[in-house]
Amino acid sequence: MRIALTGTPGTGKTTAAKLLPFRVIDLNALIRDEGLSLGTDPERGCLIADVDLLAKRVEELAPEEDEEMVILEGHFSHQLAIEAIVLRTRPSVLRERLARRGYPEKKVRENLEAEALDVILVEAMEWCDRVSEIDTTLRSPEKVADLVVGILRREIEMPPGDIDWTGEMEFDP
Repeated sequence: MRIALTGTPGTGKTTAAKLLPFRVIDLNALIRDEGLSLGTDPERGCLIADVDLLAKRVEELAPEEDEEMVILEGHFSHQLAIEAIVLRTRPSVLRERLARRGYPEKKVRENLEAEALDVILVEAMEWCDRVSEIDTTLRSPEKVADLVVGILRREIEMPPGDIDWTGEMEFDP
């Protein structure tokens, strides 16, 4: 069974995934390492995934009907899984994280808007049968990983809908 660990870049997906007791497939690394891209987006400086090739490769590595729980980690992993856990971060904190990564201002703003407008959450709800949502803003990576495990073991529920960043939207003057 494929589970998506998804969210806007900078919400803690990769860090939390490293702490999980499940097999994890880092989709960005898979795209980069196996050449599953259509090239580089010149404005954003990132690879453009060949979604068809990626989907085929993920199916080879983690067949959909497989009993084993496999975590697909990446900001579009919800397109390849039946369940998604969406990590969320307050935009003011997210801005700091993305700036530390050296993201260009345009890319930072796009990601902040996506986070404030629930873009990944809405997509996950359209693609997946079951969706959970975790606010990572004030939580340690270990706590986030514990919550992910609790959700997947059906020990806790964190349904979507409690997080609202729309009041933190930034607008150009």
